[in-house]
Amino acid sequence: MAEIRLQNLAHSYSAQPSGAADYAIREMDHVWEQGGAYALLGPSGCGKSTLLNVISGLLSPSEGKVLFDSREVNRLTPEQRNIAQVFQFPVVYDTMTVFDNLAFPLRNQGVPEARVTSKVHEIAEVLDLHPLLKRKARNLTADEKQKVSMGRGLVRDDVSAILFDEPLTVIDPHLKWKLRRKLKQIHEQFNITMIYVTHDQLEASTFADKIAVMHGGQIVQFGTPRELFERPQHTFVGFFVGSPGMNLIEVRAEQRGVGFGDLHLPLSDALAARLPELTQSRLQIGIRPEFVQVTEEPAAGAMQADMVRVEDLGTYKIVTLRLEGHLLKARLPEDQPVPKGQAWVGFPAQWLMLYADDRLVEERA
Repeated sequence: MAEIRLQNLAHSYSAQPSGAADYAIREMDHVWEQGGAYALLGPSGCGKSTLLNVISGLLSPSEGKVLFDSREVNRLTPEQRNIAQVFQFPVVYDTMTVFDNLAFPLRNQGVPEARVTSKVHEIAEVLDLHPLLKRKARNLTADEKQKVSMGRGLVRDDVSAILFDEPLTVIDPHLKWKLRRKLKQIHEQFNITMIYVTHDQLEASTFADKIAVMHGGQIVQFGTPRELFERPQHTFVGFFVGSPGMNLIEVRAEQRGVGFGDLHLPLSDALAARLPELTQSRLQIGIRPEFVQVTEEPAAGAMQADMVRVEDLGTYKIVTLRLEGHLLKARLPEDQPVPKGQAWVGFPAQWLMLYADDRLVEERA
């Protein structure tokens, strides 16, 4: 196991990058602590697989350093870094049995055969592979092959970290939840540093203790699933995490608050005091659909909105409303009556976020 530290790290596939747009990873500093279970979450093209390959040693970074336990490893191969990497599509030796596939990394290191047998059976037990140990890998299903691929990474005792690059892409949907939980169990059992790349927020939150959200080649927020949901530090996190994503409305600065259309939203004194320094910034308010209050009758601080659409999802409903020309979503419990025609909406102060140029504006002490 290792602490993995990225120091002034950046990477470009261009031989002579001329600006930020030429970088797949823009300059960053980040630490993955020893023994943690982490997810790297983001859409296709955001740089997450590039970052994983830089950590593993498959790519050498254009700039900066990769440190394992304070030792620079930029020039070391994946083998020298003791990294195990599981790819999107399973990599197995089709002519070998499952047992021999799992044993291969240990035999390569000259581990005594008794220890090889013990470790293979231990990992086979964890991954439910015991019934398949004598079967040739070419006769396995895609999800069985992926479990074997995972097992090869887990069988070694000396790995610094295990890196997963969207490993459940080829897995049948009904098996994905089971395998995510299995990976979490493996982490708890072996306490190995694990980094799991995915574009699926459910996979990330099921597996990881902390999630790094990537956007445009940068980690824009690193935190627990709850922190990402309740207090997004960047508008992209608000939009990407949650279903539906955060409501975002562009606003203007006003006395003691912000406004849009003919509406005024008061802010706390601490936030309102920061407005003068944000005059050159693009301001937005954000609130999650789960926190929007919807009533049939006027309420203190509520604003009148038009009902546009209702989606009944069984245990809850998603309603779309039009407020001063802006569409917003609200999530209602299944037993809450849905207003007809018009509704009143409220934004509770503790859940209303203010963003300047996409970054969360924090109250100063």
